[in-house]
Amino acid sequence: MSLPVTAALTRSPANPAAAVADRVRHQDAVSEQAAAARTLDRAATGASHTVAAVLAPAHSPEWANRLEEIGFIPGEQVLVTARAPLGGDPLVVRVGQSTFALRRAEAACVLLNPAP
Repeated sequence: MSLPVTAALTRSPANPAAAVADRVRHQDAVSEQAAAARTLDRAATGASHTVAAVLAPAHSPEWANRLEEIGFIPGEQVLVTARAPLGGDPLVVRVGQSTFALRRAEAACVLLNPAP
């Protein structure tokens, strides 16, 4: 005996549609947070900031771990030292005592607070 389609689509952890809806709601909340905060890709060249958080996009969740591994952790000082011509990629970023080249998409994952 098979279950009716409506019974099969109830909200449960095994329901892929519910999982997708939950993920979309989470991404909307993350997007609102990111819109309210300043991101590294929009930081002025030469202005000092501190890292508030790292939020990776849904299509590349591994970016958060990579950025944290190279030093983008909350409270760390960060500075954009240079940009490619015409606002393109990459950005040259100093975090702590290290300097890295980041793509704008990666830099957009780093939320900032003004430096104290």
